[in-house]
Amino acid sequence: MPKPAPRVALFVTCLVDLMRPTVGFAAMRLLEEAGCQVEVPRAQTCCGQPAYNAGDRATARDLARGLLDAFGGYDYVVVPSGSCGGMLRTHMPHLFDDDPNLRGRADALAARTYELVSFLTDVMGLERVAADYRGLVTYHDSCAGLRELGIKAQPRRLLAGMPGVELKEMTNPEICCGFGGTFCVKYPAISTRMVTDKAEDVGQTQADTLLAGDMGCLLNMAGRLKREGSPIKVRHVAEVLAGLTAEVPPIGEPR
Repeated sequence: MPKPAPRVALFVTCLVDLMRPTVGFAAMRLLEEAGCQVEVPRAQTCCGQPAYNAGDRATARDLARGLLDAFGGYDYVVVPSGSCGGMLRTHMPHLFDDDPNLRGRADALAARTYELVSFLTDVMGLERVAADYRGLVTYHDSCAGLRELGIKAQPRRLLAGMPGVELKEMTNPEICCGFGGTFCVKYPAISTRMVTDKAEDVGQTQADTLLAGDMGCLLNMAGRLKREGSPIKVRHVAEVLAGLTAEVPPIGEPR
C-alpha cells in the first residue's frame, strides 16, 4: 500500500498574512505538489518572537500555549520563514522550562517544525520544481534561517534545477540586512547602515531579482533598494519556486 500523504499544518506567519499572502499560497502549492495534505489552522497566532525578543516572556508564553493547541496532531508544521521557524524550533521550548508537561509538548512541536524549503528538500526529498523563471538572481541568507536552522544549500539546490535561473552570489550573502525584528526599531541608524551596505552588495551582482526566505528581510531590503532607485525586483523564494511571479508584482511595488 502507498504511504499516506503527510498531514502538514502551514504556519502562515504575521508578515505573510498581513503583507504578502501570495507567499502562503505559494507554500501551499509547493507542499501539495510535493505530495502533502495541507491545512491552515485558523486558531494560529503570532509565533511570539517580537515579545520574546523584547523580554516579554509572559506574552510569548501565552502565545506559545495557543500554538501548542492549534498545531497539535499534525505530522509536520511548515513555516515560510526561517525567523518564525527558528522561534518555534529553538526558543519556544525554553518558555516552558518550569513546566515538564508543557515543555514536553513544546519539544514535540519543535521537532516536527520545519522551514518551507528545507522541509521540501530535506524531508520530502524534492529535487526539482515544475515552475519556470527567467533571470539572473541573487540570494540573501537570513540570520535565523542560516544560524538556527541550517538553511543555506536547500534553496540554492532548487533554484539550480530551474533552467532559466542563473544565480550570482553576493560577496557577503550571510551578512545581516539590518532588520532583526525589534533591532531596527531600537537601533535605526545602525540598521540603516547595514541595509545600505546590503543593497550595495546586491547591486554589485547585477542581478535583476533578489530572493530570500524571510519577509522581514525582504521588506527591509526592498524598501532600501526602492529608496535608492534600484530596478532590482525583490521576491520571496517560494513565489519563484511555485511559479506565482506572474500573479503578483515584486515586493514594494504597487499591485
